[in-house]
Amino acid sequence: MSTATPASALSDADYQALTRAVLGGIELQVDRWLQDDVVDIDAARTGGLLELSFPNGSKIVVNTQPPLQEIWLAARSGGFHYRHVAGTWCDTKTEEDFFITLSRCASEQAGRPLSFTPPTT
Repeated sequence: MSTATPASALSDADYQALTRAVLGGIELQVDRWLQDDVVDIDAARTGGLLELSFPNGSKIVVNTQPPLQEIWLAARSGGFHYRHVAGTWCDTKTEEDFFITLSRCASEQAGRPLSFTPPTT
């Protein structure tokens, strides 16, 4: 990891709780957009993997990686790895916040501005 700030030391239970909150928050936002007729994104979750399917056929996959205590994001624009640092999921190369990258990728793939925010704890 290229960041000067070390990843947070998390217990397995804390990691699981944090990642469940992230995936649940993404699902909740996608459901809100569907209900408000903003965009029709299909969210399918299996365990620690969440697949977002866009109307144009593209996908974004968010996957937890418990052994590494990371979250991985795969989109048309590339693949990204995130570690929990000081309360934020940070890209292991660029330090960009997970939700900024997710919002950018989702906006690109949906063809309209979309914004995801971290779950409140």
